[in-house]
Amino acid sequence: MIRRAFVMSVDAGQEAEYERRHRPIWPELEEALRRHGVHTYSIFLHPGTRQLFAYVEFADEAAWEAIARTEVCRRWWRHMAPLMPSAPDGPPESTPLREVFHLGPLPPTDPRP
Repeated sequence: MIRRAFVMSVDAGQEAEYERRHRPIWPELEEALRRHGVHTYSIFLHPGTRQLFAYVEFADEAAWEAIARTEVCRRWWRHMAPLMPSAPDGPPESTPLREVFHLGPLPPTDPRP
Protein backbone atom coordinates (compact mmCIF):
# COMPACT_ATOMS: atom_id res chain seq x y z
CA MET A 1 0.00 0.00 0.00
CA ILE A 2 1.31 3.44 -0.93
CA ARG A 3 0.82 6.20 1.66
CA ARG A 4 0.69 9.85 0.61
CA ALA A 5 0.15 13.04 2.60
CA PHE A 6 -0.22 16.61 1.39
CA VAL A 7 -1.46 19.98 2.54
CA MET A 8 -3.96 22.33 0.94
CA SER A 9 -5.92 25.27 2.32
CA VAL A 10 -9.46 26.55 2.39
CA ASP A 11 -10.37 30.21 1.90
CA ALA A 12 -11.32 32.29 4.94
CA GLY A 13 -14.98 31.94 5.77
CA GLN A 14 -15.40 28.81 3.61
CA GLU A 15 -14.48 26.21 6.23
CA ALA A 16 -18.06 25.16 7.02
CA GLU A 17 -19.02 24.96 3.35
CA TYR A 18 -15.89 22.93 2.57
CA GLU A 19 -16.84 20.45 5.27
CA ARG A 20 -20.51 20.39 4.21
CA ARG A 21 -19.52 19.44 0.66
CA HIS A 22 -17.58 16.46 2.02
CA ARG A 23 -20.46 15.11 4.15
CA PRO A 24 -20.76 13.02 2.10
CA ILE A 25 -18.78 13.34 -1.09
CA TRP A 26 -20.64 12.48 -4.26
CA PRO A 27 -21.26 8.72 -4.51
CA GLU A 28 -19.80 8.67 -8.05
CA LEU A 29 -16.59 10.30 -6.77
CA GLU A 30 -16.30 7.77 -3.96
CA GLU A 31 -16.85 4.98 -6.50
CA ALA A 32 -14.11 6.39 -8.76
CA LEU A 33 -11.67 6.58 -5.85
CA ARG A 34 -12.42 2.99 -4.83
CA ARG A 35 -12.26 1.75 -8.43
CA HIS A 36 -8.79 3.29 -8.74
CA GLY A 37 -7.50 1.50 -5.64
CA VAL A 38 -7.90 4.13 -2.92
CA HIS A 39 -8.07 2.25 0.36
CA THR A 40 -8.45 5.18 2.78
CA TYR A 41 -8.58 8.95 2.38
CA SER A 42 -8.83 11.48 5.21
CA ILE A 43 -8.72 15.27 5.27
CA PHE A 44 -8.22 17.22 8.48
CA LEU A 45 -8.72 20.97 9.03
CA HIS A 46 -6.51 23.13 11.26
CA PRO A 47 -9.03 25.77 12.37
CA GLY A 48 -6.45 28.46 13.17
CA THR A 49 -4.63 28.39 9.84
CA ARG A 50 -7.35 26.94 7.57
CA GLN A 51 -4.71 24.43 6.45
CA LEU A 52 -6.02 21.08 5.24
CA PHE A 53 -3.94 17.97 5.90
CA ALA A 54 -4.81 15.08 3.58
CA TYR A 55 -3.73 11.46 4.00
CA VAL A 56 -4.44 8.78 1.43
CA GLU A 57 -3.53 5.12 0.95
CA PHE A 58 -3.77 3.56 -2.48
CA ALA A 59 -2.60 0.46 -4.28
CA ASP A 60 -1.01 1.73 -7.49
CA GLU A 61 0.70 4.99 -8.49
CA ALA A 62 -0.59 4.94 -12.08
CA ALA A 63 -4.15 4.32 -10.93
CA TRP A 64 -3.88 7.17 -8.39
CA GLU A 65 -2.69 9.53 -11.12
CA ALA A 66 -5.50 8.36 -13.42
CA ILE A 67 -8.13 9.64 -10.99
CA ALA A 68 -7.23 13.20 -12.00
CA ARG A 69 -8.24 12.40 -15.58
CA THR A 70 -11.73 11.19 -14.70
CA GLU A 71 -14.72 13.37 -15.51
CA VAL A 72 -16.07 13.15 -11.96
CA CYS A 73 -12.78 14.28 -10.43
CA ARG A 74 -12.58 17.27 -12.80
CA ARG A 75 -16.19 18.15 -11.98
CA TRP A 76 -15.43 17.88 -8.23
CA TRP A 77 -12.46 20.23 -8.61
CA ARG A 78 -14.69 22.80 -10.36
CA HIS A 79 -17.24 22.39 -7.56
CA MET A 80 -14.57 23.01 -4.89
CA ALA A 81 -12.59 25.78 -6.66
CA PRO A 82 -14.67 28.65 -5.21
CA LEU A 83 -13.70 27.49 -1.71
CA MET A 84 -9.94 27.03 -2.00
CA PRO A 85 -6.83 28.04 -3.92
CA SER A 86 -6.79 26.04 -7.15
CA ALA A 87 -4.49 25.71 -10.15
CA PRO A 88 -5.68 27.15 -13.47
CA ASP A 89 -6.23 23.64 -14.85
CA GLY A 90 -8.46 22.64 -11.93
CA PRO A 91 -6.78 20.78 -9.09
CA PRO A 92 -6.53 22.34 -5.65
CA GLU A 93 -3.13 23.81 -4.91
CA SER A 94 -1.32 21.28 -2.75
CA THR A 95 2.11 20.62 -1.33
CA PRO A 96 3.27 17.02 -0.92
CA LEU A 97 4.70 16.05 2.45
CA ARG A 98 7.73 13.80 2.89
CA GLU A 99 7.23 10.96 5.34
CA VAL A 100 9.77 11.05 8.15
CA PHE A 101 8.29 8.41 10.47
CA HIS A 102 5.83 5.54 10.22
CA LEU A 103 4.79 2.94 12.76
CA GLY A 104 3.09 0.16 10.88
CA PRO A 105 0.61 -2.37 12.19
CA LEU A 106 1.84 -4.62 14.95
CA PRO A 107 2.30 -8.27 14.03
CA PRO A 108 -0.49 -10.54 15.24
CA THR A 109 0.04 -11.91 18.70
CA ASP A 110 0.32 -15.64 19.14
CA PRO A 111 -2.81 -16.84 21.00
CA ARG A 112 -0.97 -19.88 22.34
CA PRO A 113 0.29 -19.70 25.94
